[in-house]
Amino acid sequence: MKDDHSSTPACDCRESSSGVSARDRPAPERPCEAALATYRRALVAGSLPQDEVTGCLRALQLMVADRGSPGFMMPVPPETASYAALAPLQEAILDHRRTLRATRASLSVFEALYAEVHRTQQPALTRLSGAAVISKALDAAVGGCRQEVRTAHPGGSRPADVLEEALTRDLGNLRRGVRQRTIYQHTVRSDRATLSYIEQVSTEGAEIRTLAEVTDRVMVFDGDLAFVPFSDEPQQALRIQHPSLVRFLARAFDEAWARAVPVRPERAPLRTPVITSDLQRAILLAVVNGETDASIARRIGMSRRSVAEHMRKVSEQLGSTSRAQLGYLVATSGLLDG
Repeated sequence: MKDDHSSTPACDCRESSSGVSARDRPAPERPCEAALATYRRALVAGSLPQDEVTGCLRALQLMVADRGSPGFMMPVPPETASYAALAPLQEAILDHRRTLRATRASLSVFEALYAEVHRTQQPALTRLSGAAVISKALDAAVGGCRQEVRTAHPGGSRPADVLEEALTRDLGNLRRGVRQRTIYQHTVRSDRATLSYIEQVSTEGAEIRTLAEVTDRVMVFDGDLAFVPFSDEPQQALRIQHPSLVRFLARAFDEAWARAVPVRPERAPLRTPVITSDLQRAILLAVVNGETDASIARRIGMSRRSVAEHMRKVSEQLGSTSRAQLGYLVATSGLLDG
């Protein structure tokens, strides 16, 4: 007669087929049908031969050895099995939490040490707020400068009071033998106040050049200190003392300086063909990119009326009747070649 247990389905849990012992093997998220059927039979019969007990039932501690019947296993109520099955996992979690707390405590000691050491060092970046604070910081930078000052100023003419303040500071620096190189935009060549400043500092050895566009305001002192605007907020500046950042700004200035046109009022006209060509190219590129007259005027540093007049002349030259057509004709006319 055939044994009724011979048709017991094999456990199809993925974990049960591994070489890991039943106690160490992770339990499946959902028991397999074979495990449910086997547990049901064990509850009804009271015990089963151990070779008929699926691996997942052993992992969950739902079947244990029957001490009264060697070779057999008996079912355990789930609430009883939960302690044996979950206790090792809970202990492992507690152990990991203890390790986490200990690691955090150790790192906090090093964080305090790191902060203590860096508090004694000069901050690499410092935000300066307010015109008076920025002015004092610049005075200190100028006074401490020993070799060279590099400055770049976007936009057109500078306010007379700003130029007057800069003149006193810059003349003092130049007379101490400090080299000064400054880049303005071409449009300052028609501003009397700026030209007066340029003439006075040039007499003391300052070098002034202009470009059609200057990306942003920057001041670099001796290659180890720099100032740039802080975002777009007015009267906000960033003092930079990080060597790599200052070196980057100095190199960017030197690259722009190599492309700029010298200002020598005593030797040549302020408006040369090169300067006129630079301004035309900058304006025409802005038109091709779809910028408005106001945007172009702000970036080039000239009045909106001057930009509009320039666009009118180019439109007449190319026979344009609209702004969109002008952008297309400029892009295809060859005016931007070279």
